[in-house]
Amino acid sequence: MRFGESRVVKNGPTRGQRQALCRACGRSIALTYGTPYFDLEHVPALFALAIRAFAEGHAIRATARIIQVDQETVCTWLDRAAQQCRLVILSLWPQLPLSECQWDALWSCVPTKDAHLAWAKPYRDTSGDAWVWVAVAPEWRLVVAFVVGKRTQADANLLLKRVAHGTTDLIPLFTSDQLPAYRTALLPVDGEGYQPPRRGTRGPHPHPRRVPHTELRSAQGVKTRERGRVVAVDHHVVFGDAQRMAALVAALPTSVTINTSVVEREHLALRQHNRRLTRTTNAFSKELPGLEQQLWLSLAYTHVVLPHDSLGQELPMVEPTRGTGSPRRWQPRTPAMAAGLTDHVWTTDEVLSYRVPAPFVDQLDQLKHLFPQPEPIYQGN
Repeated sequence: MRFGESRVVKNGPTRGQRQALCRACGRSIALTYGTPYFDLEHVPALFALAIRAFAEGHAIRATARIIQVDQETVCTWLDRAAQQCRLVILSLWPQLPLSECQWDALWSCVPTKDAHLAWAKPYRDTSGDAWVWVAVAPEWRLVVAFVVGKRTQADANLLLKRVAHGTTDLIPLFTSDQLPAYRTALLPVDGEGYQPPRRGTRGPHPHPRRVPHTELRSAQGVKTRERGRVVAVDHHVVFGDAQRMAALVAALPTSVTINTSVVEREHLALRQHNRRLTRTTNAFSKELPGLEQQLWLSLAYTHVVLPHDSLGQELPMVEPTRGTGSPRRWQPRTPAMAAGLTDHVWTTDEVLSYRVPAPFVDQLDQLKHLFPQPEPIYQGN
């Protein structure tokens, strides 16, 4: 498996020189096969440093200036790392026992707003306002699925299908805002088939319909604003009984009321670790595949590498730290550790050098309808 077809670099190192670089860093060509390090034309440590810069919110041009390499080279590195992070997340995430799911849509633009695209209406399917649909498990602060597209019913349906693919058969509590697309998306996945009875003896039979599953629970947060500020928050039950809904919320380990606070906080983390989502910037994506690939990289970094402060566990005994630092009382944990997907905090090098099992790679063709392969990046966006 080869990640990211590289362009020909003038005066670049030969294959023998690249093998020497790998041996100098303690890696062999055989061990890097199937990872972004395979056939890399630069020092692996420099490549890993660039990926950490991307994950911490730097743009492509800024990363190229920091690493002191060509912008096209850095763009190729991003393509390599994004494909690896996509495989890592897809291989680790399935069959999550989800008890609560909050979902919301985050606004962005590719390459500019819809209001500035009046002359390019035929291209609005891939340009203009872009929405990142996100589904979060509040218990683990984990993004279980996301979709990059428009604010349409088709994208809402795709988000729920991806949530169903990565979770068990247990139907969680769904909470969202008042967008009608969320309610409609729940019926095709978590609904039951129903054949209405025929009225009379003439005419065709009624078309089959979908009704909510008996275990389906869904609610919407209702915000009241005055002069642009939220002054009150209420909720509206979409599917399920209000009394049973209240008992279900009381038993949840994280939420005490129906809200979308965790997914909204995740929006902040995505904007901090993804320069393309920053509101006032010139580093926005020029095409949708670039935005999606940056999201795969950001999610792998924030979920596997970066510990989450609210998920830390208190140690039974205080541990000393190096130098004159204060004793450590809390064990750092990542969202992947909280969900039981990993048992330690990964490093960036572990994510990049992780060899995804071959049986899972062979099954990727069966997931193309849910997770199509992003197009490679060839421009510095």
